[in-house]
Amino acid sequence: MRGVLILVSCLLSWAVTAQNRKLVWADEFNYTGMPDTARWSYDTGGHGWGNNEKQYYTDARPANVSVGNGLLTIHVNKEEYKGNKYTSARVLSKYKGDWKYGRIEVRAKLPKGRGIWPAIWMLPTDWKYGGWPESGEIDIMEYVGYLPDSLFSTVHTGTYNHAIGTHKPGGIAKPEVTDGFHVYVMEWTPDKIRMGVDDNLYYEFVNEKKTFNEWPFDQRFHLLLNVAVGGNWGGKEGIDDSIFPQKMEVDYVRVYQ
Repeated sequence: MRGVLILVSCLLSWAVTAQNRKLVWADEFNYTGMPDTARWSYDTGGHGWGNNEKQYYTDARPANVSVGNGLLTIHVNKEEYKGNKYTSARVLSKYKGDWKYGRIEVRAKLPKGRGIWPAIWMLPTDWKYGGWPESGEIDIMEYVGYLPDSLFSTVHTGTYNHAIGTHKPGGIAKPEVTDGFHVYVMEWTPDKIRMGVDDNLYYEFVNEKKTFNEWPFDQRFHLLLNVAVGGNWGGKEGIDDSIFPQKMEVDYVRVYQ
């Protein structure tokens, strides 16, 4: 019973916090064409992105990103492109949406299949404390296709990161998660970072009040939306080429402070 009460308390505080926020930035994708250039730009290239990923991220290419019917869609294709065998898109809000603290909500439908690796995440805009991981990374949602009923969240810092095996990940079982839209949420205050899906809070990272090596999250960060193919994690059990094309659809992005 005590565990149930704690869970109920967490869910209630999650909802109350949302009500007390003011909307400061959003994209409802209620237009047609390409992502709004006032809000979004692109990371491009096919160099593996530090994870041995196999896709090439293209620059405002309609075959890989589009907006229509109220959705932003990232299209993932199996095709030869500039030396890579797959194409995708990585859109980001850098210098157009940068925040220090707040609540981010992204309603999205994920792609599926072995070898797919979508993510909703954040990187530092100014890299004040140095390169990765010293300046931090916030992974709001990651999904890998070979684990079809699971979602993951984590943060990376100089002290806590996967490169040295000290990261502090969290996850939740979410059967049939790719069958529909879900709201992926991150709440960030000076004291903690919390992540969840829909009404379920499942991850918390607390500020230990030590140095930037443990908590570099006192600087502004921006949002990234992307779908990788393969990679050290996403491709751990190979890539099933029969799954393509795939897509991640985003209904809205809302930022509250």
